[in-house]
Amino acid sequence: MTKIVNHWIGGKTAEGASGTYGPVTNPATGEVTTKVAFASVEEVDAAVAAAKEAFRTWGQSSLAQRTSILFRFRALLDAHRDEIAELITAEHGKVHSDALGEVARGLEIVDLACGINVQLKGELSTQVASRVDVASIRQPLGVVAGITPFNFPAMVPMWMFPLAIACGNTFVLKPSEKDPSASVRLAELLAEAGLPEGVFNVVHGDKVAVDRLLEHPDVKAVSFVGSTPIARYIHTTASANGKRVQALGGAKNHMLVLPDADLDAAADAAVSAAYGSAGERCMAISAVVAVGAIGDELVEKIRERAEKIKIGPGDDPASEMGPLITATHRDKVASYVAGAADEGAEVVLDGTGHTVDGFENGHWIGISLLDKVPTTAKAYQDEIFGPVLCVLRAETYEEALDIVNASPFGNGTAIFTRDGGAARRFQLEVEAGMVGVNVPIPVPVGYHSFGGWKDSLFGDHHIYGNDGTHFYTRGKVVTTRWPDPADAPSGVDLGFPRNH
Repeated sequence: MTKIVNHWIGGKTAEGASGTYGPVTNPATGEVTTKVAFASVEEVDAAVAAAKEAFRTWGQSSLAQRTSILFRFRALLDAHRDEIAELITAEHGKVHSDALGEVARGLEIVDLACGINVQLKGELSTQVASRVDVASIRQPLGVVAGITPFNFPAMVPMWMFPLAIACGNTFVLKPSEKDPSASVRLAELLAEAGLPEGVFNVVHGDKVAVDRLLEHPDVKAVSFVGSTPIARYIHTTASANGKRVQALGGAKNHMLVLPDADLDAAADAAVSAAYGSAGERCMAISAVVAVGAIGDELVEKIRERAEKIKIGPGDDPASEMGPLITATHRDKVASYVAGAADEGAEVVLDGTGHTVDGFENGHWIGISLLDKVPTTAKAYQDEIFGPVLCVLRAETYEEALDIVNASPFGNGTAIFTRDGGAARRFQLEVEAGMVGVNVPIPVPVGYHSFGGWKDSLFGDHHIYGNDGTHFYTRGKVVTTRWPDPADAPSGVDLGFPRNH
């Protein structure tokens, strides 16, 4: 019997009422294993109404109450991390170690939320004028929403809701319909931790659900992670409806390799960063820029390592890379490799014909490596979101930097070098929001914020860290003057000497 994933509204499962369902497949087999209910406008409204009602008390709850629940949630999440990783592997396809890593990175933000007391401390200035004090405080917004992608079905929601609810907001999550089970399991664990009904809600669906969240008058802010075209749409639409928006878009992350770099370390980093999680990461390295004469040697070292990657089902401990999320996405990724030679690239490795014995109907694609890729090629210009690595050549550091900075994306980037001065110049001159020095995927730890530049971010706030706390709260300044107790009216004795 096919499993059905329903909504989570008001602290309990809410069976889908729209009559519309979407298929969820096991990417390793191609088999439809699950149906997910798609929410109607009325079902989204019910989730928002539950969140609005819950905010009446949750928004006034003490920091101690909020953080104690989050501490219990953290313990439950840690205890169930293998179970959640298995759900991710079954619906996304990534190998179990990658899925466990995703849960671990989500736990970092839960840790940050458990210590929200420090982030929410206000400021006080006394005696700014005679008997006048000024205080700055931060307060929650109300109902906030998160719209999250398929590639990290547990981690990206945890980039959002722990901080949001720690700050006193209530939350409506619209996860990807391609791998929805992890989000519902997180909701169940939050309820087990004691989170009041309605504080966290999950609605599944497509554009109908998304558009209703973007226009709903009771939703005060929207967080999004996904492709650049959708991020731009989310930002434009939600902003037009008066909402605060953080919308993280796509990427084409470059790794610049200077002639003095440790090429073995650079090749190791390029392979893990390009092909880990089958390249379905917004922080994947998808373009290596080799500077000077080291290009041929670097490409050969990458090829040697890439050919050894074991591709297979995510629940096989021997697998190092799993399938792609859908057959449609697999075919789109393959099209970039098929057309690369005609656009001037040299195809070093072509993974488009890869299959796995016993799993012939899975969404498989092998490792692809393209060398001497011109910047005009679609394989370079587009975010492929698959295991395809482009290598570009540059004669000088300045030429390489110009290539990186000419990209419309500015999510993450990295430089590999032994020269501290070159690394320092790069981190100041490159136009990207996150920079790695001999670190291929510079995803910040939880207490620093994640976000890119240019077409990789729409809105003023990065996600989690200090920016996350500021996004989910608004500032208020209170100016206070109290008369001196010695000036109390005649007949009122407060025990102070009289001034008159």
